[in-house]
Amino acid sequence: MKLLKIFCIAIFLAITILSSFITRPVTGQLVAEAPAGFDNLSNGLTSQTDFQSDLATYAEQETIADGLGPVYNAQSCGECHQNPVTGSGSQVTELRAGHLQNNQFINHPGGSLINDRAINAAIQERVLDGNEVRTLRLSLNTLGDGFVEAIPDEILIAISAGQPLLSNGRIAGQVVFVPVLEANNSLRVGRFGWKNQHASLVSFSADAYLNEMGITSPLQPTENSSNGRSVAAFDTVADPEDDGDDIEIFARFMRATKVPPRDTQLAATNDAQNGSQVFNLIGCAICHIPVMVTSPAGSAINGGSFIVPPALGSKVIHPFSDFLLHDIATGDGIVQNGGALTRNKIRTMPLWGLRTRDRLLHDGSALTFTDAILRHSGEAVDVTRNFQNLSTTQKNQLLTFLRSL
Repeated sequence: MKLLKIFCIAIFLAITILSSFITRPVTGQLVAEAPAGFDNLSNGLTSQTDFQSDLATYAEQETIADGLGPVYNAQSCGECHQNPVTGSGSQVTELRAGHLQNNQFINHPGGSLINDRAINAAIQERVLDGNEVRTLRLSLNTLGDGFVEAIPDEILIAISAGQPLLSNGRIAGQVVFVPVLEANNSLRVGRFGWKNQHASLVSFSADAYLNEMGITSPLQPTENSSNGRSVAAFDTVADPEDDGDDIEIFARFMRATKVPPRDTQLAATNDAQNGSQVFNLIGCAICHIPVMVTSPAGSAINGGSFIVPPALGSKVIHPFSDFLLHDIATGDGIVQNGGALTRNKIRTMPLWGLRTRDRLLHDGSALTFTDAILRHSGEAVDVTRNFQNLSTTQKNQLLTFLRSL
């Protein structure tokens, strides 16, 4: 336990120092806290008028005439990202499936994503027999993702390299490089999606527009199938159905959102403050990292396709995540990017805004914080054991801290 405490403190301090070092000496820019709030107000990237216009587009209900479907999950971004305000997470899930053969994952016919809806009953998708790998995935929060996008690759790589060796082996967050679609597929460290499928919010938006709403764009111009069967006979709108403007608006909206705020009243209590110390000392902070700093304003990211603006640059954020892939024995068995080793790995869920969620883990299968903690095994088995060894008072303090996030 003492050794683990030393490791936890060391990794936390190292990351904080690294973040500050990358920002200050190189540019002279002082860091500042990122604005926080569940208030549907701009973080300063755009005017409030433009922010409200972008929010309306983000929440707009698509129709068949707009290109909705033919297979899809939702009619708008806001349908899945709305609690407590537009852009947050929700209890809405998507369904994925596939098959394991000779220890290799094989996609379900038509791809691992099984769309829940269709514009015609003849093309309704469903999980076919023989695809025993099945999982739900909760809709993630997108508030503050502009700041996440602005985290330098170097910080995420350094975090992975610095994660400690514990009794069960190394806590080894996996870095996955993924293509930035709007930058001719140049590679960058993934950080968005349960499998770190994307590194940029434009790429993320194009992916969601296609896979969640069935609307094609120049970055994702090909319609999905229905369990591997063509849906062309039901598709009345020429591809690409969006000219690319909407995905730019979705990305701009997310970049302009504030980060999820703490419950400041609860966070100020002795129990929450003591619980924060327990969180660090038992090892939670090794992966759920409390502090990061974004790239300086003027930095070119996403293959040079985006320049970090002052509203997002040199900002301190508290995501409580390392944005890396880990095997903590809750993985979904699906391979999307990063190869076979990622099959049972999941991105560390950012804990900011945690108090707004009533369903936890990637699939919503845990309904209390204690349930979710006890489900952690694999790389996190020592941390879970440390939690089990806490006194009742310490456990309650930790839970109070989590309720303040």
